[in-house]
Amino acid sequence: MKILKHFVYAMLPLVFVLVHLVHAQDQSGFISLDCGLPKDSRYSEPTTKIDYISDAPFISSGISKSIFQAYKANQPRHVGLVRSFPQGSRNCYKLKVRRAAKYLIRATFLYGNYDGLNKLPQFDLHLGLNKWATVNFSSVNLITMREIIHITSQSHLQICLININSGTPFISALELRPLKNNTYVTSTGSLALAYRYDIGSTANQSYRYPYDLLDRLWTPYTQKDWTTVTTSHTVDDNNASVYDSYQVPSIVMSTSAAPLKARGGSASWEFYWEPADLTTKYYVYWHFAELQKLQSNQSRAFQVTLNGKLWYPKTFFPTYLKSRTLHSNWASPVSSYNFSLVQLANSTLPPILNAFEVYTVIELFSQPETDQNDVDAINNIKSTYRVSRNWQGDPCLPTEYSWAGVNCNHEYVDNPRIISLNLSSSGLTGEITSYISSLAMLESLDLSNNTLIGSVPESLYRLQKLSVLNLKGNMLTGSVPAELIERSKNGFLSLSVEENQGLCASFSCKKKKNILIPLVSSIGALLVLLSAAAIFVAPAWKKQHGIDARSTVQNTSLEPKQRQFTYSEVLKITNNFERILGKGGFGTVYHGLIKSTDVAVKMLSSSSTEGYHQFQAEVKLLMRVYHRNLTSLVGYCHEGTRIALIYEYMANGNLQSYLSAENTNENVLSWQGRIQIALDAAQGLEYLHNGCEPPIVHRDVKTSNILLARNFQAKLADFGLSKIFPTDSDTHVSTKVAGTPGYLDPEYYKTNRLNEKSDVYSFGVVLLEIITSRPAISRSQERAHISQWVSYVVADGDIRSVIDPRLEGDFEVNSVWKAVEIAMACVSPTSFQRPSMNQVVAELKDCLAIEEARKNHIPLIHAAEADSGEKFYVASSTGSINPLPR
Repeated sequence: MKILKHFVYAMLPLVFVLVHLVHAQDQSGFISLDCGLPKDSRYSEPTTKIDYISDAPFISSGISKSIFQAYKANQPRHVGLVRSFPQGSRNCYKLKVRRAAKYLIRATFLYGNYDGLNKLPQFDLHLGLNKWATVNFSSVNLITMREIIHITSQSHLQICLININSGTPFISALELRPLKNNTYVTSTGSLALAYRYDIGSTANQSYRYPYDLLDRLWTPYTQKDWTTVTTSHTVDDNNASVYDSYQVPSIVMSTSAAPLKARGGSASWEFYWEPADLTTKYYVYWHFAELQKLQSNQSRAFQVTLNGKLWYPKTFFPTYLKSRTLHSNWASPVSSYNFSLVQLANSTLPPILNAFEVYTVIELFSQPETDQNDVDAINNIKSTYRVSRNWQGDPCLPTEYSWAGVNCNHEYVDNPRIISLNLSSSGLTGEITSYISSLAMLESLDLSNNTLIGSVPESLYRLQKLSVLNLKGNMLTGSVPAELIERSKNGFLSLSVEENQGLCASFSCKKKKNILIPLVSSIGALLVLLSAAAIFVAPAWKKQHGIDARSTVQNTSLEPKQRQFTYSEVLKITNNFERILGKGGFGTVYHGLIKSTDVAVKMLSSSSTEGYHQFQAEVKLLMRVYHRNLTSLVGYCHEGTRIALIYEYMANGNLQSYLSAENTNENVLSWQGRIQIALDAAQGLEYLHNGCEPPIVHRDVKTSNILLARNFQAKLADFGLSKIFPTDSDTHVSTKVAGTPGYLDPEYYKTNRLNEKSDVYSFGVVLLEIITSRPAISRSQERAHISQWVSYVVADGDIRSVIDPRLEGDFEVNSVWKAVEIAMACVSPTSFQRPSMNQVVAELKDCLAIEEARKNHIPLIHAAEADSGEKFYVASSTGSINPLPR
């Protein structure tokens, strides 16, 4: 048999079988994107039962289109829509994957005249920084696929469509399937599919999932002069530990073909093709199973040769009803490939073949990607300002597709670095984000002609290489930091701040001190006397009705700045201390009202001996920072011995109360609710670490210090142990150990050296509690730490035994895996192995997006019914962590 030259795999008709399964198959690890599907949509493909979700969370560009109705007949649902990319030369999907894992990656395309032009396009497909394939089409109504088997090098994967000026790129579906690392092994490179055949098929149909648990697509191939051999028995391809790990489905292996025996001689088969060019290398996989119960006088034995020489060194005997695979261990280019299956002289039966696969080698060269810190920073800038430019893929590479307005230096030893950022006239609003100061090698920054407000952040002074700063044409106020003015005066910085009516760039500005500063100083002695008590609020165990969609809390009746109250005002606010919210070591917390806005009023107890120093830290911090995920200090009171702090009121108490074993099923937080709370807390910590100058370490991150507002927005509380880093150059500070057992960073405990990664460790413990609803230290006799227990359970891939059983399976398993991976990375024993909070925030956003894609709306409180019979809902919305082995 000879295979036609230049065979186009995609031109074979794809006819799928309707499948009705009694039990759903496991799709763990599958990524199945229907490109163009509306955001937050999902469905189960009728023919394969594969669960497809929208691609919207994984790409920020492109438009959704539908193929013509006439071309939808007899086609699977996931090719009915496309995502088209009329704008930009490069548009990229970014997917979170397991590092050093092997995946089958499939991109599917059906033109279907979606654009009404009836003109077939051509474009390139890139995997990361390398070209994967050129996508071209032979017909308007035939599906084209590109498949590659690839081992990931990062915890993310970028798949890009490249416009080569031969029509608009588009894509119908994108799918990733995890494979075993001991299969499809190459000496170098990745494997692009050339052919995959189901030999001797008696049905004119292709098979994929759920028949093939790895979701490979097997195309029927047979010829009239072949002898077909079939069986009704199951071919036990699942016993991989003994026979074969390629798991070719039984329905494919249960049919085979044999060549007709030549008169008076033995039978042989020839498989022949010529490569597209002489540099192409091939890996070949032959799948055999004996389907006949041979009698004592029967035998089947043959050899496999390539171009007349033994390809497989031994005589091969197929095993009855067991799959066995012969495959290449090497690949070298030759001018033609002529494989033969040759019957041995003493064999009574001819060779058989059940299935085979052929792959070409694609050398995806490992190129140094842009420095990860720069990538994180520029992506956060993009997110903060909602930059509308086509910023996708690697910011610096390949150079022909580097981001508009971003210039890079490619001469650094390890990775390219961003040295110039031009966002002039880009419609930027809000304040100058602190993320810019994370671009450590930045030499030029142009933010001119936007509508930026607020002050020029002192953090820009950390950019030691900055030589050009253009801020003209904005609405900035205050004074330019003295360090930047000095660098400008000395000729080291070109500073442009014109057309900012409220901004001063002169040393004389520093003389105009705000009159509030001496006032604050004069009451410093007063404030030192106050307590550093955390906010104690009554746990809201009563059922809530009609919780609003999550949004930033804005108490318009209260000014964000702290103010001083008299004791008589405190009496009025608390209605003579009518309602107690809670008690602690520092005093009693009362409910209060200020202009119909709830507050929590903490009265310092005269017996409190611990609040003195901790109060200093809390008040200093809360008077200089403000963030939606940090609790706010409304004001204070001091009249003689009457000392009070007034905080915003957090109606739903602390997170610990919702995770405790005593919590009833009707108050169990849903998986989406938990991840949103974790993200809120992470964003608060990330602000302390990166948004404050100098940075701040909380030192007491735990579930009881994460408070929940009425809409379950989470905020960090209790800053009494917080520590400020005194200089930009410090990587740590040496200080007396403080914190809570179970959450305390073991490295900090041993060395007294504190840095931001100590908070990361504590947050990792909190995240494990959120996932499992188990305490940080078990109450059993062993007193095991939660990280030890989780590590033990997931070692065998048993993720469902980790998550809180009260969720009753109502979660996306890949979202849970990602959350566990994030948490376990955070609790790494040494600080340098832990991610930054910036990375943690990015990963949690992806984790939340995966869960939100599962369905349009998901209950924040799992299985909780209000008295009215309604359920609690939160509106859906739409870096790197080393993954665990799954």
